[in-house]
Amino acid sequence: QLQLVESGGGLVEPGGSLTLACVGSGFNFGYYYTVGWFRQAPEKGREGVSCIRIGDGSTNYEDSVKGRFTISRDSAKNTVYLQMNNLKPEDTAVYYCAAGGYVDVATWISPDEYDYWGQGTQVTVSS
Repeated sequence: QLQLVESGGGLVEPGGSLTLACVGSGFNFGYYYTVGWFRQAPEKGREGVSCIRIGDGSTNYEDSVKGRFTISRDSAKNTVYLQMNNLKPEDTAVYYCAAGGYVDVATWISPDEYDYWGQGTQVTVSS
């Protein structure tokens, strides 16, 4: 069974850090795959946060997280990480990882580009 499994969410104070992990189960993140992180806050749509291309390691970030979040991959572990620093209350959301083959670099932020999704992990930033 093909699935993505996220972990690492939790409650953190503003300015704190968390690292999310996404493991591919039942399939490998192949050379042409793109793995993305999305988030969805209550009563809001799902928005793209960041993505990484497994083949060359190139990355994209949504403007509000640039300089604070870092996406990386460990191919040996079939895992993609999202390091989140200087967290803000507005980062509070359910975070999802997603994987897709041949994701267009111009539309990486669209959920429609991705074929597989995890179940999500809650991140809450609050004092």
